[in-house]
Amino acid sequence: MVLLTTITVGVLLAIIFSALWQLLRQNGRLLLRFESLERQLREQGIPIADGANPLPAGVPPGTLLNDFSLPSLAGPIMRLSQWQGERLLLIFFHPDCSFCRGFLERLAELLKVGMKPAVSPLFVSRGGAEKNQRILTQHGLEFPMLLQEGAEVSSLFGVPGTPAGYLVDEKRATIGEILVGAEPLLAALGMAEAPRTAKKFTRSVADSKLVRDGLKAGTPAPDFKLPALDNSEVSLKDYRGRKVLLVFSDPECGPCGKIAPELERIHQANTGISVLMISRGHPEVNRSKAAEQRLTFPIVLQRHWEISRLYGMFATPVAYVIDEAGVIASDVAIGVGPILKLAR
Repeated sequence: MVLLTTITVGVLLAIIFSALWQLLRQNGRLLLRFESLERQLREQGIPIADGANPLPAGVPPGTLLNDFSLPSLAGPIMRLSQWQGERLLLIFFHPDCSFCRGFLERLAELLKVGMKPAVSPLFVSRGGAEKNQRILTQHGLEFPMLLQEGAEVSSLFGVPGTPAGYLVDEKRATIGEILVGAEPLLAALGMAEAPRTAKKFTRSVADSKLVRDGLKAGTPAPDFKLPALDNSEVSLKDYRGRKVLLVFSDPECGPCGKIAPELERIHQANTGISVLMISRGHPEVNRSKAAEQRLTFPIVLQRHWEISRLYGMFATPVAYVIDEAGVIASDVAIGVGPILKLAR
């Protein structure tokens, strides 16, 4: 009897260890697959959430959205600035997203009973032209749709998922915070009652306590430490004792591309002012742009708008002159001409 019990326990332990071993192998394979998937997503510039780096939750109210160009479902490449002067709802969409399909179905139903959007919808979608055209045709919709290849525009504007969007004013500035889900989007179109839970997404620019017209001259310049394109780390404190032209830029911003060669000339002229650029977006995109324009002044990267927020300006290109003591020496300059005038 004792021998039989010993054998039985041995068999049970063998079965348990075998099951645990199989479980560990499977978990190991899953972990490798997840790491591979995350690596591929990061290489495409798609944001990944983790404990230290949560996904962005949109850009602040009053943010001047960077212009961008994408192929349209109709064929030609179109730019966001083509809708300047018109209030619109910028909707981020994916045809494989069940919530997006539900939103589109509800929108079509409301249109059929005679309701009309209070603002113009502009879709930015993924998933390819054929799939997007099929779903629009299915619901009899003909709204303009731009096609991003990956998440190049979604990640630029901090969009955490789909469907989501921003109300955008005539000057391309966001009205309120990001809208997430079908009901807040329909409410923004004036085609549904805004749910009570969506109240937090509609805070006006006037109600926000964020500084968004720039820090004033005489304000101590907020310090920062950011990764540079050469993989080093650059801090504003590194420039103490020197006058700095601090320029906020973006590789997808047309005026930013125009001013960059002028900034390089200022950098090369050694006129007593150091050029330091804070850019956004994927590092490789910024490296490619810097190489194309032969830029040699330091370029550092903020992840989203975290340093722009400190300086009270959500736009590009903008610039400040910071004196040798680390104090802002001039009010913010916005645009190519004022920045060059400030630098001189």
